[in-house]
Amino acid sequence: MPQSNPILAASAVIRDESSRILLVQRANPPDMGCWTLPGGRVDPGETLEQAAIREVFEETGLTISIIRELGQLDLSDGKGGVYEIHDFLAEKLSGEAVAGDDATAIGWFRSDELPELSLTPALLQYLSRYGVYP
Repeated sequence: MPQSNPILAASAVIRDESSRILLVQRANPPDMGCWTLPGGRVDPGETLEQAAIREVFEETGLTISIIRELGQLDLSDGKGGVYEIHDFLAEKLSGEAVAGDDATAIGWFRSDELPELSLTPALLQYLSRYGVYP
């Protein structure tokens, strides 16, 4: 069976003044209950950057600015499809971080705290590849 088009998604690595990384705890499948970067699907007509900015605002209440793309990865959606996720480095412009629509919880974490969390698969490997962990 031929592979369908990937589902485009975008997420952001946001750090605070103490170099902690902002993570959200997923409220929905896939990986419900796991901590990950804020992000989600790209809507029709959106650029990857616009999707990352919108998703971060919806999930965290923060307004961000994209600095640069860190990288791209493909993850299974668990139903035979593939998410093509583009991760961006971003900075907080304004707002107070609060859990939004797809997040059960939200938190700022130091690099040494990340291995103790229930993270989405391979998150630490991708963050390391991008040069933002540890």
